[in-house]
Amino acid sequence: MTGKNQTEKKQNPAVVCALALLCCALWGSAFPCIKLGYAWLDVEGTGSQILFAGYRFFLSGIFTFIIGCVVERRFLTLRSDSLWPVFRQGLLQTTLQYVFFYIGLAHATGAKSSIINASQGFVAIIASHFMLRSEKMTWKKAAGCILGFAGVVAVNLSPGAWGTGFSAAGEGMILICTVVYGISMVTLKMISDAESPMTITAYQTLMGGVLLVVIGMAMGGNVTGFEMKSVLLLIYMAILSTAAFSIWTILMKYNPVGKVAVYTFTIPIFGVALSGVILGEKIFEFKNLIALLLVSAGIVIVNKQEKTASSTQGGIP
Repeated sequence: MTGKNQTEKKQNPAVVCALALLCCALWGSAFPCIKLGYAWLDVEGTGSQILFAGYRFFLSGIFTFIIGCVVERRFLTLRSDSLWPVFRQGLLQTTLQYVFFYIGLAHATGAKSSIINASQGFVAIIASHFMLRSEKMTWKKAAGCILGFAGVVAVNLSPGAWGTGFSAAGEGMILICTVVYGISMVTLKMISDAESPMTITAYQTLMGGVLLVVIGMAMGGNVTGFEMKSVLLLIYMAILSTAAFSIWTILMKYNPVGKVAVYTFTIPIFGVALSGVILGEKIFEFKNLIALLLVSAGIVIVNKQEKTASSTQGGIP
């Protein structure tokens, strides 16, 4: 298969849909897994939560590096001019996102956190409008995001789930996390041609994971209780991050940000569904069906945009 055919395949709407949904399903499965990890590894307090995340992403970076070396039949290395952009990507996409997320989650309800965090699709599309010359905001993008966001609100409708008020340590941190990750989707596309997707994923995850471990330890974090089931759970969480980040990097390289970012609205829905399967939580509710329909409609609208010539990157800033 020629390079052109490979590119066309990675831009095929059906392929993009399947791979993006796979990524979101993997990320959605992390929600119940994190809850299990907290219980099985005696994770208490923000420092321990960040340390737990650091172990997960550092291990994911190692897995990605090894797999990348095998797949590409070479030792993955970074060019000197790629070091800062990839380090910055790890800082944004892995370290800062999860530091702000875990601190915020400790001071805000899960429902409010899910809804605020789901607006990362909005942030990515808005950021791409200003950061990438090839991508501009359209009414279809806006309509798709509004429907997707409405779906996330619907799936979180339940008495008492919203809590009250707005705190800088809670909702404020989740909002910062959302903005950071939304922007990181755009910066990922901007550096996507600097190195291979596996190289970018491996090094940004390793760098981000190391920083999370350092921050978690500095905050007095402690993770204990390692036994067979908890080790296997940690390995699964690392593998899901390896697969999701690697595939997502490829999708961002060959497609407009908006057409990929809109799928992130499905993450809370997958999280709810998989929590029902893994944790036995109630999921067969009318609101969940409505949420699924709204998110699906948003994805369809965004992906029905007229085809335009798109650039695969905006240059290494």
